[in-house]
Amino acid sequence: MPENKIAYFSMEIGLRADMATYSGGLGVLAGDTLRAAADLGLPLVAVTLVYRRGYFRQHLDAVGAQTESPDSWNVADGLREMDPRVDVEIEGKTVRLRAWLQEIVGVLGQKVTVYFLDSDLEENDPASRALTDQLYGGDKRYRLSQEVVLGIGGVRMLHALGHDALETYHMNEGHSALLTLELMRRAAFDEGREELSEEDVFRVREGCVFTTHTPVAAGHDRFPLDLVRSVLGEVTWKRLEGLYAMTELNMTELALRHSRYVNGVARRHGDVTREMFDGYDVQAITNGVHAATWTSAPLSELFDRYVPGWREDNQSLRYMTYTALEEIEAAHRAAKKNLIDYVETANGIRLSEETFTIGFARRAAAYKRADLLFDDVERLKAIASKSGAIQIVYAGKAHPHDEPGKAIIRRIVEAGKSLGEHVVLVYLENYGIELGGLMTSGCDLWLNTPEPPKEASGTSGMKAALNGVPSLSILDGWWVEGHVEGVTGWSIGDTHPDRARDASELYDKLESKILPLYYDDRDGYSRVRRYAISINGSFFNTERMVSEYARQAYRHRGCA
Repeated sequence: MPENKIAYFSMEIGLRADMATYSGGLGVLAGDTLRAAADLGLPLVAVTLVYRRGYFRQHLDAVGAQTESPDSWNVADGLREMDPRVDVEIEGKTVRLRAWLQEIVGVLGQKVTVYFLDSDLEENDPASRALTDQLYGGDKRYRLSQEVVLGIGGVRMLHALGHDALETYHMNEGHSALLTLELMRRAAFDEGREELSEEDVFRVREGCVFTTHTPVAAGHDRFPLDLVRSVLGEVTWKRLEGLYAMTELNMTELALRHSRYVNGVARRHGDVTREMFDGYDVQAITNGVHAATWTSAPLSELFDRYVPGWREDNQSLRYMTYTALEEIEAAHRAAKKNLIDYVETANGIRLSEETFTIGFARRAAAYKRADLLFDDVERLKAIASKSGAIQIVYAGKAHPHDEPGKAIIRRIVEAGKSLGEHVVLVYLENYGIELGGLMTSGCDLWLNTPEPPKEASGTSGMKAALNGVPSLSILDGWWVEGHVEGVTGWSIGDTHPDRARDASELYDKLESKILPLYYDDRDGYSRVRRYAISINGSFFNTERMVSEYARQAYRHRGCA
């Protein structure tokens, strides 16, 4: 009989590059969280959806216009089908679900189980079979139906699989918040009641925790009440309606109301969330990344020599402070060559191993301001001509319906054609786990330019730091905590947005600080690399992060 105490629910979980079960940072973070839970031996089980057609494969033409195609994959390859079947009601129809299993093995052999829910069964009609096809696809009806599968179906599946000793349900974003209704229904059913009571609400609240990841209003799912009533059905609708007076169903509000512990994913993000959702006690646990997963092979070999046991104890990376600079530089050059080889294969362009290389990769959304670097193309060209040549490697998808995001990609590609001989730009398709590892380890500088305070965390910069790649970033998200000017990297702007000022400071730092250090004082630049590892890499990791969740959110002392 399973003895797991914690259930972790996430709309997306990224575990392998060949499994299209994630779209970006949220899913990759979820995968890193589960790897760290396995490393620490946390009694945790996870639930998500299987997404047979993935998020999408990105295609860019010569001018940067994005088109999309399904990212299909073989679900049976590496996943094991489980026997139980459970039912949920969606739009008055019974939808049958199964689960596929994958186990994550931690560094000391402990395991965390992940269940992928699947509605593609012969018993279901075609529309129901397609509910677990595509991540973030379709309309609001499709999205809400998926959230019924995740929240309500996920709880039912866990109990069907024998996970009856669960004490904590962790909602990673609000997508799974309907699990609270199912838990209340089960509490009432166990006492022979149909109607829910305040005692049910209290008991469920004591068993739930909630992590919110976005300070952007559009990132919080909201559904009109007529749609909610149609999708959930009369019985579930009446339970929900009996609890709260609503003008819409806000999944974040539903999760907030039913959680004993709520947190943002960086200290500043916790402050922003408290302002967005007044009246809730919102804490902060700053994100991290899984060190063993995101450290490149050349850097891993270096860590093994200088800090044996770093995979079990990420904090010990602070001792990299004493590593010889030439060894750090040699390991980075090997990682940089791996990226350059990939770029040549993917885009037919051979970058220089000697040229200063800037990396930028994240979802192409307007508030992330991926095009800030090109606000003054002539100045960028002049800087490269005067202070040293620059190579720029971009990657990132725009949501299929995000026209402003797609326009930013086109602008970047267009800018690349006008940069001249001293600046080379490539935009790589299909940013994901594999490419993310190559870019965050192979560039010389990691650029991040969101409009503050809209960056909740920014874990790509943490991956870069682990690999000795310092950041040049807006003071938002994790960088407020990780930034030590000229030591772990460099800052742009302050905590309030001003595009003209931010672009100007970006150029100023490149021209007066960063490029001269790289080209004229390579040991000085290598010291920044070393501090990025020893200061930031040793702290901004999921070993530390999951230990904080265990103590503060889960009330589990096994990781203390």
